[in-house]
Amino acid sequence: MDTLYRSLSEVTDSLIRRADLLLYRRRGAISIAGRGAHSHAAKASWAGRESDVPMVLETRSIVGARAVTLASQVRVYPGRIDVYHSNAGDRWPEYDRQKADRAMWCMVGKKYGWWGLACAAVLHLPVVRWFVRAEVDDLAIDKRPPFCSHACAYADRVGGGVDPVKHLPDRLTEPADLARSPFYDYAFTLIP
Repeated sequence: MDTLYRSLSEVTDSLIRRADLLLYRRRGAISIAGRGAHSHAAKASWAGRESDVPMVLETRSIVGARAVTLASQVRVYPGRIDVYHSNAGDRWPEYDRQKADRAMWCMVGKKYGWWGLACAAVLHLPVVRWFVRAEVDDLAIDKRPPFCSHACAYADRVGGGVDPVKHLPDRLTEPADLARSPFYDYAFTLIP
C-alpha cells in the first residue's frame, strides 16, 4: 500500500463519506495477533447542523461505543488513521450507506465487547485451532456488545446490506480482515 497523506483541513464529505472505514495503525496485541498493521477499526460519519463536522463512530475498551470528532482523533493519532472507502467502486449497488451509518449511531452508549474480543483471540492459539473450528457465517446472532471491527462489519452487513468479509462472522472479524476485504479500498492517511 503506497501511503498518500491528506491534511485534516482538506477533508470534505466527498473525500470521506458516511460509513467509510477508518483503520488505526499502531503496534499492539490486536495488530500482532491479527496478522496486520491495524489495531483498531471505526466508521466515519458527519454531524452538526449542516452535517459539517466529520465524526468517528467507534467502540473502544473502557469507554464503549461512542461518537467523537475526527479532529480529536487525528490529533491523538497523527499519520496513523487510514481512510478506506466503503463499497469500493460502487460494485455493490444494494449497499445502503445511510443505514450502515445509522447502525453505527445506534451502538453509541453501549459497552465494549470484551467477551467477544476474548473469544476471537482464543481462536488464534495453536492448540485451540486444532480442536475448534471457527464459524463461517453470521447465522448465530451474538447479543453481546461488539468490539471495534465487529461493530464495523455488523453495521455494513445488517445496516448497509453487504457482508464485507464473507465466510467470517462479524463477531470474529478483525481490523486486518477489514483491510483485506475487497469491499473497502484504501484512499489516504490523515495528518493534522
